[in-house]
Amino acid sequence: MEKLMFHPQSSEFNENPFAVLGKYREQDPIHKFELHRFGGAFPAWLITRYDDCMAFLKDSRITRDVKRVMPKEQIAKLNVSEDIDFVSDHMLAKDPPDHSRLRSLVHQAFTPRMIEQLRAGIEQITEELLDDMEKKADPDIMRDFAAPLPFIVISELIGIPKEDRAKFQVWTNAMVDTSESGQEATNQALREFKQYIKTLIQERRSNPADDLTTKLIHAEEDGQKLSETELYSMLFLLVVAGLETTVNLLGSGTLALLLHKDQLENVKRQPEMINTAVEELLRYTSPVVMMANRWAVEDFTYKGASIKKGDMIFIGIGSANRDPEYFDETLNAARTPNRHISFGFGIHFCLGAPLARMEAAIAFAALLRRFPNIELNIAREDIKWRKNVFLRGLETLPVSL
Repeated sequence: MEKLMFHPQSSEFNENPFAVLGKYREQDPIHKFELHRFGGAFPAWLITRYDDCMAFLKDSRITRDVKRVMPKEQIAKLNVSEDIDFVSDHMLAKDPPDHSRLRSLVHQAFTPRMIEQLRAGIEQITEELLDDMEKKADPDIMRDFAAPLPFIVISELIGIPKEDRAKFQVWTNAMVDTSESGQEATNQALREFKQYIKTLIQERRSNPADDLTTKLIHAEEDGQKLSETELYSMLFLLVVAGLETTVNLLGSGTLALLLHKDQLENVKRQPEMINTAVEELLRYTSPVVMMANRWAVEDFTYKGASIKKGDMIFIGIGSANRDPEYFDETLNAARTPNRHISFGFGIHFCLGAPLARMEAAIAFAALLRRFPNIELNIAREDIKWRKNVFLRGLETLPVSL
């Protein structure tokens, strides 16, 4: 049997992460490897079975706060400049009690009621985008629908004026680039994003508006508010976590339905099953195919594996979501219950999950109602995936309507 060594930047993983992760799930489910990045080698573990992924997501010996396990000099090797270190100051990068305080403050602004109030606006944006796509000679789901819908929604949610959205889009694209070659562009985008958000916060302090930025500024508990850096960080998290993942779900989910005509027909015949279908598309496409930025805070042994303090932990969400112990191989839009972990689990469960679910349900329902004869307009072998180790998303998705 070949000796396995995980290479997250490999073309094989980019083309089909599910097949690669599945190989490790079968042969070496708690796999030790070295992450080579920024001129350094970092000891790391790839976790691929459902039960193990759940165990690591709940384990207090695993942290998302790099400052707990690495000295400043080593963190500097990860190429996070001090002027943009706000990227690791949000609640996803914190443990209790800091995490609890931040989540509580953000939850005041990001309530279920506030999310439900977005429904009519999302439905309108969806219909307008589909109107425009219908007029195109070369309709493309990614360009015309999956990418703009979440972007417009998040821009309106945060309070980004229409005239600023083009440059905002450039920054968000750069901020999710995980390649080393794109690191300087990412850092520059983060600096420009920070400056823009700083100005936006100053403007909202003087002139409050009915948007999430204003709500975050004023959220308070036990006399505590979000600091300036925490505000930058939370808005960064909402943009990056809330944008790319939903874009990927809409694009990859559409592709999955077009490649599984029986399921496509089921959803068209029974539009009331759209919410169940969204859960299955979340599982099957795994928009976040792998979770990283986790470290062991102490030495411990797990199922015979000697994990050391500072070791990086990679959680193979895309593998757990296809673990045959819990799921069969098929795409089943009627699957229930569906115990996928696409939104994570435990204290870091995605706060934006209700918004993503609502957007996806509205988008898929409208797309299939408006274009019941939609077909893929590209050969399966010509489908190209974006180069990103953690997020699974299409570059383009040409269709005929």
